[in-house]
Amino acid sequence: MGTRPHAAVDLGRLDSALGFLLRLAQLKTQARFFEESGAGQFKPGEFTVLWVILHNPGIRQSALGQQLMIKRAHMTKLVRSLEDRGLVTRRIPEDDRRAVELTLSVDAEKQIRTAEAWFFDFESRIGNPLTAMEVEQLNALLRKFLGLA
Repeated sequence: MGTRPHAAVDLGRLDSALGFLLRLAQLKTQARFFEESGAGQFKPGEFTVLWVILHNPGIRQSALGQQLMIKRAHMTKLVRSLEDRGLVTRRIPEDDRRAVELTLSVDAEKQIRTAEAWFFDFESRIGNPLTAMEVEQLNALLRKFLGLA
């Protein structure tokens, strides 16, 4: 029995399973991100966290993790890593000693502003081979699916 070419693999009902298709899309997007960025300074998740902190200075770590659907333990590890790299500062607010507020360092803000053009250019290309209208429709549907609409 020989191997079948990739296009000849029968996925059965998986070809219409939303979760399966979203997972493959995520894997394809991440693979392309790392191919194009090489040894870029930020991983996609790091850029996302830093971008949200940039636009929400002082955001509580718990609120950031909830919004980005990052588990608490992973969020703590990620923030600690960003802090060790001098990108994020943590502050315990006086009104809630259990909370942690996050802000970017001046250096991190510069790095994010530099990475912004590349990141969003990549995002505009990742939708190929879809038309601009199809990308807009897919984005709208995903926002609706995620409750962001």
